[in-house]
Amino acid sequence: MTPKNVLFLCTGNSARSVLAEAILNERGGSRYKAFSAGSRPVGRVNPAALAELESRGIPTEGLASKSWYRYAGRGAPAFDFVFTVCDDAAGESCPLWRGSPITVHWGIPDPAAVRGTDQEVSRAFGRAYERLAAMIDGFLALQAETLGRAELKKALRQLGLEPDA
Repeated sequence: MTPKNVLFLCTGNSARSVLAEAILNERGGSRYKAFSAGSRPVGRVNPAALAELESRGIPTEGLASKSWYRYAGRGAPAFDFVFTVCDDAAGESCPLWRGSPITVHWGIPDPAAVRGTDQEVSRAFGRAYERLAAMIDGFLALQAETLGRAELKKALRQLGLEPDA
């Protein structure tokens, strides 16, 4: 079975989208292949994001902050799903993606914006990780191949709602 390609987008591609890429690649097995990118990548992965992944035993090798244009146009993978994980990226005009991806917004507060002690920053990254992991686990639990496109998109949007919403 060919894995489904999933792209996680965020403006800087240094924290949330990278966390999501690593989580899905770790948990998705042979079903999914995850990528991440940003509209204005900062050029490096946030060290706290790498520390969070490493603390949970998730490989960080090969993770990088990169432009979403890497995945647009000829030679790019065809995507089945595109998730924006920050509100800024959700509001931007994205490039055209190869394939006909289902595009959904999963807003996550930016842990890289937290200013405070190392412990406070670490907690913010832990909260972002936990929220992304819960949504990704819900995504993996869906029987995507048995759902119609509209039904699948609705289910994916539901996963992105705040738990109390």
